[in-house]
Amino acid sequence: MDSRLWFAHYDEGVPHTIEYPPVPIFHFLEESARKYPDKPCTIFRGAKISYQEMSAITDRIAAALADLGVKKGDRVGIFIPNTPQFVMAYFGILKAGGIVVAIDSRYTPPEIVRQVNDAGVEVMFAMSNFYSKVKTAQPETKIRKVIVTNIKETLPPALRVLFTLLREKKGGFRVKLEAGDVWLPDLLARYKPEDRPKVEIGPDDVALFQYSGGTTGVSKAAKATHRNLVANTLQIISWMPNLEPSKDLVLMAIPLFHVYGMVAGMLFGVSAGAGLVMIPNPTDLHDLFSNIKKFRPSIFPGIPRLYNAINNHPDVVAGKYDLSSIKACISGSAPLLRETKERFEALTGGKVAEGYGLSEAPTATHCNPLLGLNKTGSIGLPLPDVDAKIISLEDGKTEMKIGEIGELVINAPQVMQGYHNMPEETALTLRTLDDGKVWLFTGDIAKMDEEGYFYIVDRKKELIKPGGEQVWPREVEEVIISHPKVLEVAVAGVPDPLQGEAVKAWVVVKPGETLTEKEVKTWCRQSLAKYKIPREVEFREELPKSTVGKTLRRELVRQHLEALQKQS
Repeated sequence: MDSRLWFAHYDEGVPHTIEYPPVPIFHFLEESARKYPDKPCTIFRGAKISYQEMSAITDRIAAALADLGVKKGDRVGIFIPNTPQFVMAYFGILKAGGIVVAIDSRYTPPEIVRQVNDAGVEVMFAMSNFYSKVKTAQPETKIRKVIVTNIKETLPPALRVLFTLLREKKGGFRVKLEAGDVWLPDLLARYKPEDRPKVEIGPDDVALFQYSGGTTGVSKAAKATHRNLVANTLQIISWMPNLEPSKDLVLMAIPLFHVYGMVAGMLFGVSAGAGLVMIPNPTDLHDLFSNIKKFRPSIFPGIPRLYNAINNHPDVVAGKYDLSSIKACISGSAPLLRETKERFEALTGGKVAEGYGLSEAPTATHCNPLLGLNKTGSIGLPLPDVDAKIISLEDGKTEMKIGEIGELVINAPQVMQGYHNMPEETALTLRTLDDGKVWLFTGDIAKMDEEGYFYIVDRKKELIKPGGEQVWPREVEEVIISHPKVLEVAVAGVPDPLQGEAVKAWVVVKPGETLTEKEVKTWCRQSLAKYKIPREVEFREELPKSTVGKTLRRELVRQHLEALQKQS
């Protein structure tokens, strides 16, 4: 069977293969600084940092990290939302030879502890309003230095004054640092760009630890090399042959701690010389609209929930905002409904193409053509140099025929090196098949049609994706089972009309005890980010089990769906 039927449906100008330079990912920042020195790299509340300035700042951060003892291969944390400081920290860490560990800015101290300890982070960049979270977590970690930045440092002068007077203290940004920690501006003042350490960094050195649910629901760090990031960045650029990104602006509303925002947004923009319009809180739609109005961004990577929120915002419905600057959107992280796509395209005049990716191949592997045929429910075609096929769920090696269902596997230059300190998990996920190639087993059940378009049918893994976020059932279960009144618990994802999928918990209470849904949610709130807290809690006398005593999450989901059908 011809496994590359998809080439016939590529947009004109999209190559089948790409030449990837053997360079570290920060080479793209340096090249953009050379080609477009005065162009804005970041735009935040109207304040612009040029590519030349950003390159120099990141050189100084690299020098500072080297003096703090960060060596090649050391992991450095970033606990910062979408602001210029994230970009500074990210490239500064890489230039020092470090490995980026980007942490979800909504995490609670216990969540920070788990991720920091697994990665071995000793130095952390943090926004000042998150400083107390980091300090609460610190005693249970090996963090020895926190580099703190205040959001006002990158605001325009007038806004900086207003922020200091009206919002700094109220928003928790005004903090006093404990001994040993340092403000980022004070650190930068000690170094010049030429102080940057001379570290030999090659394409096969690890650049990123990106946490993923993998195929078993256990959070683990997918190790991405510089080569992986360079490859996927160039693949995404090649998918947009009709655009001139160096003349465009990218609306950065998806979180940079998420590999999708990091690669399809930030790295794409930086490598193309496009400016990044930073949106620290994507739920603040008024801020998003004002940035669109003022700066007229043309490229908008996003998730269906965000596009849908824009579609249904009263001011948009009333025609108060002009969204016509937006030309190209790649939608990821959750299924894109036809109604959402068509409504957003009608509002903007641009194109929205659904794609697919995962942390183990950071980030994109498939996408619908921007100009050609988009198929509803399809994740699209494999990107250049991505080979994909459907493998039997029975034997794990037989290739399925067109239209038959199996596990989606991928062979591509962006596929990760493996999982950090998890050789067994790596062996389960990266497997050599009879063709001699190493294939990434995605854990997603899929099929391919006669034109090379792929469709996700179900998930083999039990990862829950509310609104495109990642929630691992075991993590939520561990929090709930620690409640003194809980005997047993199971957590799974159930269909939700707003988020696509919602977190649900089934709880068995200890004999003689009583417990309410509100109490369970309050308990979770102490240890879990808001999006991980169960939307619904159902109390049961017992949970369904297999013959070996394993809780059957899928059976609980089936029963939930059956109950919904009876109600309707």
